[in-house]
Amino acid sequence: MPVKNKKQFGVWMDNHHATVVGHADETSGEFSVLGHAENPGAASNSNENAAHNQERTLLHQYFKKITGHMQNADEVHVTGTGTVQEQFIHYLAETPQFKNTVATECTSNKMSDERLVEFISGKFN
Repeated sequence: MPVKNKKQFGVWMDNHHATVVGHADETSGEFSVLGHAENPGAASNSNENAAHNQERTLLHQYFKKITGHMQNADEVHVTGTGTVQEQFIHYLAETPQFKNTVATECTSNKMSDERLVEFISGKFN
């Protein structure tokens, strides 16, 4: 019986920057950096309601940039600082394309791209 390769991804994220790690080539088992996403944050706004709406819209766009690197994900490990990882995991669960994706999380400090690749490789092996 053939073994199906799972599409596994790792994401390090905080409120303003994300790095996505995955298999660039399906045939090789090596993880590599697939891309980066940025969230510039909301500009100052005198209306609290408008500022909140702008912040939510920017966060949603940020999450869409991240998931653009993770087509047909089976497993995602999310790490980073703050509470944005939980928000991202909820976003995945609410998005039809990712509703069956298994998401796990942990907290970690910012790390280099090379260190992140090692970290994510260790999580899935």
